[in-house]
Amino acid sequence: MKYIFVTGGVVSSLGKGLTAASLGTLLENRGLKVALQKFDPYLNVDPGTMSPYQHGEVYVLDDGAETDLDLGHYERFTNTRLTRLNNLTSGQVYQTVLNNEREGKYLGKTVQVIPHVTDEIQSRIRQIAERSQADVIITEIGGTTGDIEGLPFLEAIREFALEVGYDNAIFIHLTYVPFIKAAGELKTKPTQQSVAKLREIGITPHILVCRCEYPLDKELRQKISMFCNVPYEAVIEEKDVDHSIYEVPLMLQRERLDDLVCRLLRLETPAANMSHWQEIIRKLIAPRHRVRVGVVGKYIELQDAYKSVYEAIIHGGIANDCGVEIVKIDAQEIEQQGAEKILKGLGGVLVPGGFGERGIEGKIQTAKYAREHNLPYLGLCLGMQIATIEFGRHVLKLDKAHSTEFDPATPHPVIAMLDAQRNITQKGGTMRLGSQPCDLKAGSRAAQIYGAATVNERHRHRYEFNNAYREQYEAAGFHCSGTSADGKLVEMIEVPGHPFYLATQAHPEFQSKPHQPHPLFRGFIAAAHAHIHHRPI
Repeated sequence: MKYIFVTGGVVSSLGKGLTAASLGTLLENRGLKVALQKFDPYLNVDPGTMSPYQHGEVYVLDDGAETDLDLGHYERFTNTRLTRLNNLTSGQVYQTVLNNEREGKYLGKTVQVIPHVTDEIQSRIRQIAERSQADVIITEIGGTTGDIEGLPFLEAIREFALEVGYDNAIFIHLTYVPFIKAAGELKTKPTQQSVAKLREIGITPHILVCRCEYPLDKELRQKISMFCNVPYEAVIEEKDVDHSIYEVPLMLQRERLDDLVCRLLRLETPAANMSHWQEIIRKLIAPRHRVRVGVVGKYIELQDAYKSVYEAIIHGGIANDCGVEIVKIDAQEIEQQGAEKILKGLGGVLVPGGFGERGIEGKIQTAKYAREHNLPYLGLCLGMQIATIEFGRHVLKLDKAHSTEFDPATPHPVIAMLDAQRNITQKGGTMRLGSQPCDLKAGSRAAQIYGAATVNERHRHRYEFNNAYREQYEAAGFHCSGTSADGKLVEMIEVPGHPFYLATQAHPEFQSKPHQPHPLFRGFIAAAHAHIHHRPI
């Protein structure tokens, strides 16, 4: 088994996860089985309780693990199916080590970072190796080289590489080569300093991937090669892409990164056939159709807060050979200016998940406008609850209908807390999480879109459609087209006769890939394009 460790330096948010995922894509297309994992140095047990302003979206796996958004890149770019074992945090490491100490598992020894913390980190690599039986394990180390909290992880992978042998493990270091506008040139010194810091720790990178705004010329590559002690061919340019993150695998293939990795790890494989990926890029750069869709949320200024939603919309466009312009709309703007002024002219509108009361009334106005003006509407998690509240207020005339999350005293709690959630006090990892089956009603729009009677989607919520109102809603034309296997939980709703008005309590965005677009997003973009051109779907 072969191991690749991806570290980062100079600054954060360089794209280590995207680089790791892109390399995974290339290796998969060379016929290798690949597994990916992410080590995060922060002390939170998982990102589930962290604000989107701090961390971006929380990416949920089939087994209910709340993980780092980079795991979304891993699943979108490769065929790997991840579990909670694929994301490790310092919080999990120290929690395990301290539990072991309390249980006497260290037999009276003094518990220290080395070897107990580093051993626990290494054990996670071995678990992934054993369970995945992959040819190659790619492990991304979060944070920036030099951060104090990341040192145990770097020490752990240094020891691990020594143990498995240098023919079986390599280090890829991602750095930043900034362009200084006043000087009119790229500067290599930050990369040199970052590599020096890594070498102080005991790790000498085999490959440098250099993020940059402008191409690296031969002289710059030679300079980086000499001062960072890596071969010239191992200085890899990763320039900012022109159109889409899905260009990165093809860029790295042109730089021969996968060839170099296979040679270093002594893997004899044919070249990667990326023709299907090239067709994806063609549809992104030169689509046959175009459409504008709105995303109405409360974290709109943060690109990473709805990362998987934006990607799934793009995938829906790929499925329809349709370029999608995503119009990011703050729900509070709709409260201030009205839905018609902001939503008019769009092909469709999507309301994603979220927590907290801010912007809720703007989202309700959005759902009302979409329903009354035949504007395609897709609601995700909170987006389904918003559609339920809106329909209750304006069609069923349920005065002040609301969710008990936002108004505990509402006279009509059409959205209420799940029974299983009522006595829970801890916040972390306690929602209804992970993949859950959903039975679709025969003849429904949902069943037509999925082409199946039962589907599995990932969840992350505490509140649900209140069944006390279910019969009343159904009678008024608000169809509960998908339910849990026991029929007790409403999972999907739709309004028949509307071109596309569908919402789900789940997060389907977590299962969409550029080469396997999710059916709901494929159907949504098709409806949005038809709406703009006044065509039947």
